[in-house]
Amino acid sequence: MSKAKNIETYKSNEPTVVTIGTFDGVHFGHQKIIKRLINTGKLEGLKSVILTFFPHPRMVLQKDSNIKLINTIDERYAILDALGLDYLLIKEFTREFSRLSAEDFVKQILVEKLNAKKVIIGYDHRFGRNRKADINDLKVFGETYGFEVEEISAQDINDVSVSSTKIRKALLEGNITKANKFLGYNFMLNGTVVKGKGLGKKIQYPTANIHIREDYKIIPKQGAYIVKALIDDKVVYGMMNIGVNPTVNGSTQTIEVHFFNFDTDIYGKEIQIELLHRIRDESKFESVEALKFQLAKDKQIAMDYIANQHA
Repeated sequence: MSKAKNIETYKSNEPTVVTIGTFDGVHFGHQKIIKRLINTGKLEGLKSVILTFFPHPRMVLQKDSNIKLINTIDERYAILDALGLDYLLIKEFTREFSRLSAEDFVKQILVEKLNAKKVIIGYDHRFGRNRKADINDLKVFGETYGFEVEEISAQDINDVSVSSTKIRKALLEGNITKANKFLGYNFMLNGTVVKGKGLGKKIQYPTANIHIREDYKIIPKQGAYIVKALIDDKVVYGMMNIGVNPTVNGSTQTIEVHFFNFDTDIYGKEIQIELLHRIRDESKFESVEALKFQLAKDKQIAMDYIANQHA
């Protein structure tokens, strides 16, 4: 995929086929629509474009909205690139932009900026100031400005929204198996390895503390998980704890990974953690010794799980 991410820096006059949406999670339901977009582009000699808005419109228009997203922009970008999309273009969503009339949006963005020859859009899509315009208005604009409008059915749109809701719910409940099934890939956390308090090292379970920059990224339910990461092109397995370390009176949530058979300094590294399976809830143990005993049990559960996956 070309690296043009911000629509303001996109400079191309190639004819395009465009769809508009968040595509958060890029799950099975989304992939059906995206493959249709890409195939249409190939068949009709058009570049495939997803136009998305960031911040999420709800973050801007509902100031109290604490919406959490399944993917960060970079994660979404990588998944779409792997699917074969030509361009993911991000339009900054502002209050001012939300006041743009439907026709100005079509003229300035779809026609002048993207040279759209075809727009694939949900039957219920609404756009323009106060979201007054719908797909029928878009079809009329298409006749005026020379692009075709193809409708995504109610069934396909419903599949997409149901899946996204189920994935978010599963993650917040800690049901990683269910979330991964709906996603069609392992849910991931991307962040930088930062220095922690070194408590893990003291009890022979050194951990990499993961700092996630994007505060809108959804974090699964607190607890212990089996994970894997690709570090220097090598797959490394481990167990991760999301929580506050109540046994040692911790109060702020951390994400810490103890990698198995791994002894490399990775401070400062950007790392992607894939969540495979949930072991248990976070608990407060009577003593550090009791915590160590539990961690040994967790490790055995993780080792057995990994061995079974490769059996």
